[in-house]
Amino acid sequence: MRGMGGGHGRGGRVSGGDAAAQRAENATAPRIPNLLGRIAELFAPWRVQLGITVALVLIGAALSVAPPLLTQRAFDLGLFPDNGQSPPNLPVLLALVGLMIALWLASSALGVWQTYLTARIGNSVMGALRVKLFSHLQAMELGFFTRTKTGVIQSRLANDVGGVANVLSNTVQSVIGNTVTVIAALVAMLLLSWQMTVVAIILLPVLVIAQRRVGQVRARIATQTQESLSQMTAITQETLSVSGILLAKSFNQQPTEIRRYSDENTNQIRLQVRQAMSGQWFFALVSVFLSVIPAIIYLVAAWLIFRGVPVTAGTIVAFTTVQARLMFPLMGLLRVALDLQTSSALFARIFEYLDLVPAITDRPDAREVVPARLGHVGFEDVVFRYPDAPADGDATLRGVSFRIEPGQYAAFVGPSGAGKTTVSYLAPRLYDVSEGRVTFAGDDVRELRHASLIGAVGIVSQETYLFHATIAENLRYAKPDATQEELEAAARAANIHDTIASFPEGYDTIVGERGYRLSGGEKQRVAIARVLLKDPAVLILDEATSALDTVSERIVQTALDSAARGRTTIAIAHRLSTVVNADVIFVVDAGRIVERGTHQELLRAEGVYARLFAEQLAAAAVPERVD
Repeated sequence: MRGMGGGHGRGGRVSGGDAAAQRAENATAPRIPNLLGRIAELFAPWRVQLGITVALVLIGAALSVAPPLLTQRAFDLGLFPDNGQSPPNLPVLLALVGLMIALWLASSALGVWQTYLTARIGNSVMGALRVKLFSHLQAMELGFFTRTKTGVIQSRLANDVGGVANVLSNTVQSVIGNTVTVIAALVAMLLLSWQMTVVAIILLPVLVIAQRRVGQVRARIATQTQESLSQMTAITQETLSVSGILLAKSFNQQPTEIRRYSDENTNQIRLQVRQAMSGQWFFALVSVFLSVIPAIIYLVAAWLIFRGVPVTAGTIVAFTTVQARLMFPLMGLLRVALDLQTSSALFARIFEYLDLVPAITDRPDAREVVPARLGHVGFEDVVFRYPDAPADGDATLRGVSFRIEPGQYAAFVGPSGAGKTTVSYLAPRLYDVSEGRVTFAGDDVRELRHASLIGAVGIVSQETYLFHATIAENLRYAKPDATQEELEAAARAANIHDTIASFPEGYDTIVGERGYRLSGGEKQRVAIARVLLKDPAVLILDEATSALDTVSERIVQTALDSAARGRTTIAIAHRLSTVVNADVIFVVDAGRIVERGTHQELLRAEGVYARLFAEQLAAAAVPERVD
């Protein structure tokens, strides 16, 4: 599987419509075989509605040029019959005006129906695709997320999938509608006067070129404006998050942050003014051309009349009306290639993620964990390299073998980077081993259903993650149907119930983003209570107290000891004082288990463990310096 760490986090359509930037963005899209076929499959459930939508676009575009032709008839037959020699023919005029009103009403009704269908189809496909992609990402292995930027993943879900709803309106509807409108308008103009059509066509490229030049200037300014807005957003996220505010206050840097934001805000104001003025010049230019071209048509009509060509007032009015409606669809067709390319790139980026194959999957004959054997965990000559590690580099784990019995408390200690945490990843099969095998309840973990395996394991890590929700909601993440009594029982076992009860809102207290309203020790104990509510047979503690102060560590350690009672426990520890009572301690160094035994046995061996314990004991004994 290809690494996904690089790439553009933006994706989708480039804000502001900068064609050069959009083409550059499209060029980064992956090449997906049978892309058009796969896109068609997404819209297949809506084929009937799509057919109706295309028909409505065709009919609407054709109807848009009918009123000008009726206008000609209204002038020539209703208002000025017989070249103005006779009085207005009211019955004919009323019939033509009524038909024109009916056409406009029909066109408007068809437009509303078309908008409803495109919105419904586009958003339904987008919604289904978003859930499909989110579900697929949930199935991806842990390694995918460790090497992929969060912003890239969010861009796929927000920008790329979010752009699917616009494909029908911005691409299909635009391409079909503009094409039919241009063809119908040109046919109508030729029917009215081929001579004036030639003149109009000669003049239109001048307008189109001018529009493109002005549009390019506006696009550059719009891109700069969007980049400035992104910068302001980044400053806001950095400085107004809980961590950012704490950092700014602790270093007294609020004036600096205010100055950064103010400078970018000034730049934003300047760009917004430039963008507004460039728009005014653009619309002024369009207004001039909309006035100039009809004026030239009038001169051509006069010249034709002098030459004896029959040109009526109705023909001139109808012709200028059709010609005015030709301009914008024609300019839209100039972007057809870019629109199609952009839509293809959007789907390609989505399919790239959907085509990723999860590294951790169930075999067809995978079986459930045998309840009677729960608690047995073993490594048999395990070798492991992380997927993105160099092929010629040293393995993270090399020839690791051990066996943990049900109810046993096993600790893994050693220097930083020795491979301790990797053991906690392999036991619940968050990664697959490179060589050897990991057993759980007596079976190779690769032969078990992953959901069944994970269901028997509880993990408490160093970095506790709590949702921005109530304490009760965070606890029920482990067991959605848990009763209040079960919540309180788990909280008491984790030594956190009394603290929760002291809050004015108790279990309904909002913990804040990432649990910032709670202390480190409180967050960790809530996490322990959440695991206890799951009631796993095997508990994995990954340096669960390493980030806490001494007092909090003692409180949390008491909760951990209570949680570990009666369960198989795998504790990854940095502070050796937290595992001195472990049933067995495995000392990991450079990817190998170099020592094993109880605390006293390892001290008597005077090896790596004894050295690490002595170093930590000496560090703890150093008195704090008083200035």
